Amino acid sequence: MRFVSTRGAGATAGFIDVLLAGLAPDGGLYAPAEWPRLTAEEIAAFAGAPYPEVAAAVLGRFTGGEIATPDLAAICHKAYASFAHPAVAPVTQLAPGRFLLELFHGPTLAFKDVAMQVLGGLFEHALAARGRTMTIVCATSGDTGGAAAAAFAGRTGVRLVILYPEGRISEVQRRFMTATGADNVACLAVKGDFDACQGMLKALFIDEAFVEDVSLAAVNSINFARIAAQIVYYFTAAVALGAPAREVSFAVPTGNFGDAYAGWAARRMGAPIERLIIATNANDILPRALNDGDYRRGQAIATSSPAMDIQVASNFERLFFEYAGRDASETGAAFAAFAREGAFTLPGPMRAAMGEVFTAVSVSEDEAARTMAATFAATGELVDPHTAVALAAAQVSPLGATPLVVLATAHPAKFPAAVEAATGVAPPVPAIVAALAERQERSEPIAADAEAVKAFVRGMR
Repeated sequence: MRFVSTRGAGATAGFIDVLLAGLAPDGGLYAPAEWPRLTAEEIAAFAGAPYPEVAAAVLGRFTGGEIATPDLAAICHKAYASFAHPAVAPVTQLAPGRFLLELFHGPTLAFKDVAMQVLGGLFEHALAARGRTMTIVCATSGDTGGAAAAAFAGRTGVRLVILYPEGRISEVQRRFMTATGADNVACLAVKGDFDACQGMLKALFIDEAFVEDVSLAAVNSINFARIAAQIVYYFTAAVALGAPAREVSFAVPTGNFGDAYAGWAARRMGAPIERLIIATNANDILPRALNDGDYRRGQAIATSSPAMDIQVASNFERLFFEYAGRDASETGAAFAAFAREGAFTLPGPMRAAMGEVFTAVSVSEDEAARTMAATFAATGELVDPHTAVALAAAQVSPLGATPLVVLATAHPAKFPAAVEAATGVAPPVPAIVAALAERQERSEPIAADAEAVKAFVRGMR
């Protein structure tokens, strides 16, 4: 298995190099040179299999033999041993034809754990094999940072620096990052929004001298290994509802487009996915792009679903690349224009082709709150604001008889104020959240300036 950059410059890379690099040297994102394809028989064999076994089977299609099969299996089993539910990502019925895919049973109660716990093991394995130490810089809109802290705290050969937007995440999200007590984890409270954090991260990676100097890596969803690990639960959910004999659709709350792109990738690999509903909050760059062709950066708006308060959906570049016929020149030109001008127009034929798979819906704060209240009243189920956005989007996207799976991306206890305000009921507090309140936080304020971050990272050594 080899990987190419969406912008086409440079040689292809193997899985370990892609894992450790994150971003391609030309500023593009890595994608498989050829997509692996699973047969109907292989998909059917996932039925009843333990989640770690399915994860190892799917990830093994991308590793190209660079990680021995027993080692990959051991990494996956260890990654999911700490999850609170034996199924890891169980599917529960919410209403006739409507299901929740519960992705919040990991150590930080968010879907990011499902991929990040695997990444922690993959990094540790790869760095030990190469005798290397690396610095990981992670930009987060809320959940990625906590998941990264849980996955890398105390691991050998890794220093982790987390950039988060000061005052724009929930207290529980912040404490999952700042209260690890791990000497190899540092948190920087950025005076700006998530897009500023993400922009600084990309600026670090295009400084080749800095990358080499500190041995820089990334675990945001720009890292393809994150995408590969997220593909897994689309297969397990589809199989739980009758795949490969039965088609399934998914509603995905998304900001950076990584989770939705993973769904597209699962479909490309053979999962019988009829449709993917892209659900965003008021930060609607994706609905504007898919519905009107206007991919334009806006000012990020603070909402009750902060992990989606994003106006630059980085993984959309990967989808553009695919629908441009893998034309790296066209992709590079479009995203260079976006970097310069903050906008480009999605070609009409490309938008039409994307529309055959995707529906994109923006959900207001009022709609999300009403959906939390209505869901609790009808089912007794408390859902977090991100999941509510996907549920609300699903209500305006009729799909006929096809079962619809809504990704429940965070535990309601991560956003207690928003849940209680909408439903009148405070979500139960898991023991892990209660324990966070007793731990000391460590964080440093920093300006939204890439040079300031570089200076901090250099000072860690």
